[in-house]
Amino acid sequence: MTPLSSLSPEERLRQLRDQVRHHEERYYVLNDPEIADAEFDALLKQLDALEAEHPDLVTPDSPTQRVAGRPSDGFQTVEHLQPMLSLDNTYSTEELRAFDERVRKGAQLGDVQVTYIAELKIDGLSIALTYLNGILVRGATRGDGQRGEDVSINVRTIRAVPLRLRHAPEGPFEVRGEVYLSRAAFEKTNRERDAAGDPLFANPRNAAAGAMRNLDPSQVAKRGLLAFFYQLVSVGDAASDGGLASHAAVLEALRAWGLPVEPHWTRCRGVDDVIAFCDGWAERRRSLPFDTDGVVIKVDDLALRQQLGTTAKFPRWATAFKFPAEQATTVLKQIAVNVGRTGAVTPYAVLEPVLLAGSTISMATLHNAEDVARKDLREGDRVLIEKGGDVIPKVVKAILPHADDSVAWVMPSTCPSCGTTLRRDDAEVVWRCPNSVCPARLRRSLEHFASRSAMNIEGLGESLLNELVRQGLITDVADIYGLEATQLEELIVAPTDPKSEKARPRKLGKVGRNVVEQIERSRTNDLSRLIYGLGIRHVGEKAAATLARSFRTMDRMLDAPVDMLQSVPDIGPVVAQSVRDFAEEPHTRSLISRLVAAGVNMESQAPELSDQPGPLSGKVFVLTGTLESMSRDEAQARLEQLGARVSGSVSKKTSCVVAGADAGSKLEKAQQLGIETLDEQGFLALIMKHQR
Repeated sequence: MTPLSSLSPEERLRQLRDQVRHHEERYYVLNDPEIADAEFDALLKQLDALEAEHPDLVTPDSPTQRVAGRPSDGFQTVEHLQPMLSLDNTYSTEELRAFDERVRKGAQLGDVQVTYIAELKIDGLSIALTYLNGILVRGATRGDGQRGEDVSINVRTIRAVPLRLRHAPEGPFEVRGEVYLSRAAFEKTNRERDAAGDPLFANPRNAAAGAMRNLDPSQVAKRGLLAFFYQLVSVGDAASDGGLASHAAVLEALRAWGLPVEPHWTRCRGVDDVIAFCDGWAERRRSLPFDTDGVVIKVDDLALRQQLGTTAKFPRWATAFKFPAEQATTVLKQIAVNVGRTGAVTPYAVLEPVLLAGSTISMATLHNAEDVARKDLREGDRVLIEKGGDVIPKVVKAILPHADDSVAWVMPSTCPSCGTTLRRDDAEVVWRCPNSVCPARLRRSLEHFASRSAMNIEGLGESLLNELVRQGLITDVADIYGLEATQLEELIVAPTDPKSEKARPRKLGKVGRNVVEQIERSRTNDLSRLIYGLGIRHVGEKAAATLARSFRTMDRMLDAPVDMLQSVPDIGPVVAQSVRDFAEEPHTRSLISRLVAAGVNMESQAPELSDQPGPLSGKVFVLTGTLESMSRDEAQARLEQLGARVSGSVSKKTSCVVAGADAGSKLEKAQQLGIETLDEQGFLALIMKHQR
């Protein structure tokens, strides 16, 4: 190699960058370093110094550009190239065989074996990366599957993610994978948080997700995140040129381009090989340096995948086999109750801490008072706990006999927070605190209002909100908009665990200023987020969006009588009455007036649901089954372009049901109600008729 000193600055920089990229791949992707850490650091410093001398030669894909200098003001929402679907789950050999049978039936293969690819399911955070001519241009979280958050600034800090790929196709393409934290990095993170008096992460997945949503990329870089990639979504015109006809070829291509691919994937000839792979890893997974909670099984042939298609939620050509739930025994120290934002009072178990599935468990869900009584759980019992497909562990049963002095648990008659007598409707199993100004309900309401799906106020989490309530700085959601930067910067936050010797009170400082910036940004959110954030009972995200797009302003929604509310598509009598009840609560108008005075947006910017111009305006369609010519999302978009509304359920308001292959109960209900139905050919004819 020509000595660096005799080269031009451009050539010296190119060689140094190539060297650093090579050693990043050896260390972070292949797990086979060729030089010591000190030598790598020296190379990076040399590159950094040379770029400082020649700032005009710095390129965006240089290894020195992984960490930006200043924190982000917030993440933008971006649309995915294609929906990021979830996977259907299987939990037994029988369910795996049933999946294989559905695949062979859908592909009309009879008894012919299908070739599958089995991959370990990484327990992390889904991510989608967009490359343009081999250079990373965007990283986005899964979000709701249709839209995610642009976290490019944080993705660039992950050294396992190449900023530039080798021999990649020209043009834009997207790869998907999982960002995760190794067990060693997770333990290190929690040790550091414990020393700082911060709450510990429950598991590596939570830690990885928390890191990716941190607004300061320099902090993300310290977390030590890694990544594996397993899907190629689109390579534009390069798809046919690349000759990628199988999933195995995709994985090999990703690896050849320099992307990390989990190395234990295997091609399986038939379902028996799949079952053997799953059985083999049920115990061996404990030897891995990262968490895995199952195996993902995918049809290898990409053309066969297209033939099988997807449902509204899942691809028909893939499934996730979840390893059997892990169990442990411990002592049920106490049965306590928690008060939610709607006043629901639910019991939970306080446990003697026990290690389960890689994390220390000290609490578990108990669902409701009837569940506790049915299992006859008592304080002091030795209990069996389980952590399976759900993140939250549950108490399976008490290990009998009970202690001689044990007594059956009784649900409290009053709210533990405010002392109000609890009530329970005849139609419910849940007890509720009816006091709308209950302190516990207030805290939960504030958390919900600031949450990601509602007003999305970064940094305004449980700990800070508890402190603000404790110090009397906020008494409802409107008070949030009266907080000032200097006020929060000087706020003394109590330690998370007062019993810890390492915990200490501290000022919020810069964090407080960032929170106020996030509060300021949230004032311009769409009305749908505000409606959802207000926590109206029975009003979820979808209903909030529907109400906002229908009524356009908060005042119109609050003034609407029940029959008008119920006339909105997908708004039933329960939701309509709940919105009316909220509007008539004494404090509601005052709260809304204060939010208006604080500059919070009260109007919807989304397209209106009603009065959309088009030949199908006023019609309500329901899609069921599988269409061969297009996905369900594409069919919905076609209908909405023509002015129709698309609903998820069949009712008397439904105008027409479009029934594809394997249509089920929705088609049967439509026939019972005498609603018009169309098969795929009839649907295509309708679309073509109105598009002429």
